Amino acid sequence: MDNTRNRKLGNRYLILTLLVLLFIGCKEEPKTKLVEEELAAVEIPKELYEFGFKLNDFVVKRDTIKKGDSFGEILERNRIGYPKIFHIAEKAKDSFDIRRLQIGKPYTLLCSKDSLELPKCFIYQPNLEEYVVINFHDSIHTYTSRKPIKYVEKIATGIINNNISQTLEEQGLSQRLAYKMADEIYAWTIDFRRLQKGDRFKVIYTDKYIDDTIYTGVHNIKAAFFEHNSEPFYAFEFETDSVKGIVDYFNDEAKNLRRAFLKAPVKFKRISSRYNLKRRIAVYGYKVRPHKGTDFAAAIGTPIMATANGTVTESKRRGGNGNYVKIRHNATYETQYLHMSKRKAKVGQFVKQGDVIGWVGMTGNTGGPHVCYRFWKNGRQVDPFKQKLPEAKPISDSLKVKYLDFIKPIKTQLDAIPFEESKSEETLNNNLVTLNH
Repeated sequence: MDNTRNRKLGNRYLILTLLVLLFIGCKEEPKTKLVEEELAAVEIPKELYEFGFKLNDFVVKRDTIKKGDSFGEILERNRIGYPKIFHIAEKAKDSFDIRRLQIGKPYTLLCSKDSLELPKCFIYQPNLEEYVVINFHDSIHTYTSRKPIKYVEKIATGIINNNISQTLEEQGLSQRLAYKMADEIYAWTIDFRRLQKGDRFKVIYTDKYIDDTIYTGVHNIKAAFFEHNSEPFYAFEFETDSVKGIVDYFNDEAKNLRRAFLKAPVKFKRISSRYNLKRRIAVYGYKVRPHKGTDFAAAIGTPIMATANGTVTESKRRGGNGNYVKIRHNATYETQYLHMSKRKAKVGQFVKQGDVIGWVGMTGNTGGPHVCYRFWKNGRQVDPFKQKLPEAKPISDSLKVKYLDFIKPIKTQLDAIPFEESKSEETLNNNLVTLNH
């Protein structure tokens, strides 16, 4: 009887225990679920890296160099004493001249994550790609580095209804493509001012990005096809001199598409005054004042390019010429570029066609911003627009076979691209190849 009673009591305890556990489980489940939901809602801070530093470890302060700013004043404003500033400047001077800070350029201070927020590192960006680091966290060291660059290969096609600029604009594409095709690739084979309705093109090009996010424009055109008046014109980019970095465009038969000289030393140019030996000017009483150059009006700061490969023979400021650069291209031809705001090319430097040698300004005798382009042939100044200019150097026989083999897969890729009236950016993005540098 006792055994029977014990079994009954045991069963009751078991049932009671199960009911308690079930009750607790029902009560805890919503709480556990709530905790899980709260944890899921908490965002884990993303680790941010820039300039080779983990930004999460610092208080980051960004600004630009203002008028009157100096390296010392910037640090002094941020609680660094002048004895230490002097010590930092002395240590850094062999790697970077702190006096070269330019107004408008960005800088970043990496500061301690405490109430003092004392700077530990100063980072200066002279341009979009380069940056200078002056690190004084423990020891003082200075170095220059570059942000990661990415090249994205894209395609574009179009059918001309009015002009190429409008065709590109309708597709949201860079006008830089129009310039490169009109003034760099097909300048001597197609007159883009006389395009016909129904002319069509397709192009393979690369866009350049810095740090994955900063778009800096069209980097280069790899290959192009232009059908003008029902005649096909192929163009393929090819490096002919790896030592000097000379790149030219050739057609599908290895013929160079360029001439030895660009038509103009500036982009988006307008001729404000032509070469004229009988020019009369009211300011000088309508006396004959020959103009032995061609003036290209452009905004101050517009890059001025060497119109052909050559060696810089003069780079200085003198009288009415203002800042100017002179280049000898060979035994026959020389060019000169006047009234620059600033010169970039130096005497003795070899420059390639299209290299920036200075910027448009108003130095010397000038009534407005422009570059006066002068052209010598056999030691005599002439009008470049009336000269039968030589073709660019043809491809060598030894390179021709290599070139034809090089363009085969590119031509196949180009030919496979269909012509389309319009192509959205979304469609273009389906045809991207990313090249990281």
